[in-house]
Amino acid sequence: MQPATLDSSVAPAIAQAMIDGFNRHYRLFRAESVRAKQRFETCDWHGQQRASRERIEFYDLRVHECVLRLEREFKAGDLPMSVWQQVKLLYIGLLVQHKQPELAETFFNSVTTRILRRDYFHNDFIFLRPAISTEYLETDASSARTTFQSFYPQPGKLEETLREVINYYDLYCDFEDLERDVRRVTEAMRAHLGEAKRRANFQIQVLSSLFYRNKGAYLVGKLINGYTEIPFALPILHRTPGQLYIDAALFGEDDLLILFAFSRAYFMVDMEIPSAYVQFLRGLMPRKPRAELYNGLGLGKQGKNLFYRDFLWHLRHSSDSFRIAPGIEGMVMLVFDLPSFPYVFKLIKDQEHFPPQKDITREQIRDKYHLVVRHDRVGRMADTMEFSYVAFPYERFTPELLDKIQACAASLIEIRERDGDGRREVIIRHLYIERRMIPLNLYLQEAFDAGPHDAAMQAQLERTVIEYGNALKDLIAANIFPGDMLWKNFGVTRHGKVVFYDYDEIEYITDCNFRRVPPPRNEEDEMSGEVWYSVAKNDVFPETFGPFLLGNDRVRAVFMKHHADLLDPVFWQEHQERIRRGEVIDVFPYAPERRFGNAADGKANE
Repeated sequence: MQPATLDSSVAPAIAQAMIDGFNRHYRLFRAESVRAKQRFETCDWHGQQRASRERIEFYDLRVHECVLRLEREFKAGDLPMSVWQQVKLLYIGLLVQHKQPELAETFFNSVTTRILRRDYFHNDFIFLRPAISTEYLETDASSARTTFQSFYPQPGKLEETLREVINYYDLYCDFEDLERDVRRVTEAMRAHLGEAKRRANFQIQVLSSLFYRNKGAYLVGKLINGYTEIPFALPILHRTPGQLYIDAALFGEDDLLILFAFSRAYFMVDMEIPSAYVQFLRGLMPRKPRAELYNGLGLGKQGKNLFYRDFLWHLRHSSDSFRIAPGIEGMVMLVFDLPSFPYVFKLIKDQEHFPPQKDITREQIRDKYHLVVRHDRVGRMADTMEFSYVAFPYERFTPELLDKIQACAASLIEIRERDGDGRREVIIRHLYIERRMIPLNLYLQEAFDAGPHDAAMQAQLERTVIEYGNALKDLIAANIFPGDMLWKNFGVTRHGKVVFYDYDEIEYITDCNFRRVPPPRNEEDEMSGEVWYSVAKNDVFPETFGPFLLGNDRVRAVFMKHHADLLDPVFWQEHQERIRRGEVIDVFPYAPERRFGNAADGKANE
């Protein structure tokens, strides 16, 4: 096709090509989410995980396709800015009746910034703010299902209504004992409703699609009684292939926040109107940022877009300074934060500042972070957002932080005059952003400082050490060896969960060689401080973890009571073999005591 001439048809054609590109993206994204139901019904767990990984790549592929089309058909990069201003206005017109306008605006931003080669978010040709409202968007009247469904239990018939709710999802498989499960859920609901009188508006509202992740399907909704609203989620699992049961009933915002945590893999959900799902979920979890909800639904680019808008808004309404983050400095990563903002910013240091023992390149570190984004994080690895060419106000940086970045990551920083007002800004060419947590070493230090006679702090220490071991075991189940297992590489969330966040040494468990330390050959070996045995690149000696992790007697006592098996190479080898056989090992997004008595008599996983 010949390049279009610069007439009145160019801008409409470009706008239409861009909306066509987005519509193709969301059609494919949604189709993969629809197929999650069939994969769940057929117990295709590896297919479910593979689809989840591949779906992450969909967005960039579609953006790339759209950019190529616009360059090929319109020589888009050579067009005058006046045409691009027209394109944006016409594109807005195409979104008026659209079901995913906020996602389409983000797609426009991605395509435009690539074509116009705009490094910073300082131009008139992208959507810095949404142009189309998503309030009260709903499916067409002809649609079989609205975003959520309401069910109205009649007096004394809550069980009957719950049976109707579960059957609404039309799962192909049979339940092992639906009457038992409905009875259990009914009892749990009544316990949370208490003795309150059932009001005229008493109802159950549920989102119209189940939420699929790994081996689980989650029914998400809320109970409404008068002015009381109780969020809930029901995990549906397979006892044996094709035989379902409800494993637990989760209630309240905190339970759902853990289910939707930033340290878990993304859900697959069939959504015609994502903004309506996010609005419903925000009602269940008002403390959860919309950006993280979009991320949790697999719409990571929209999550990044909203995060950046929230970040700019926060900068405008705060005055504290960016600083070097508290904790022990990383060997290859430089971390800074803004005390009033609940995230940290991570830069990869320049190669020449890596210590000799870090035999790794910046590109390999980026690959490790990409692996984590695509992998099942089982609630134990923090999600990261990757950004390029981010502009920060120069006056908000402490001198110590600026000096540190210029000393350790000079290739990533540029200081320049800001357009228009002559003020300076700091441009960081590449960084990762994660939710802020309390570094585990600092969290434990509080208990150390308090001493053994402070009962509350001793309980905190015990809980945290147990959680640390649980985190390692969950990572093992997900086929992840963290590499550097020191306390400083883990953080504690506000729910007390221990989460890993230093990814430069992670490996797949299946790529490691777990060995027992060979006995010393003689007395000289035994007395020597040097290693007397050969060590290959991927050799791991679990027996040697103790001296690095368990120097404190109180920590050692708790760890050895609950997690001594982590120091035995056989434990690691057995899990390695299970993974190699293709087993998807169970990791639940809720505590064992929340299960309906299934811990001992059934195998299931989220």
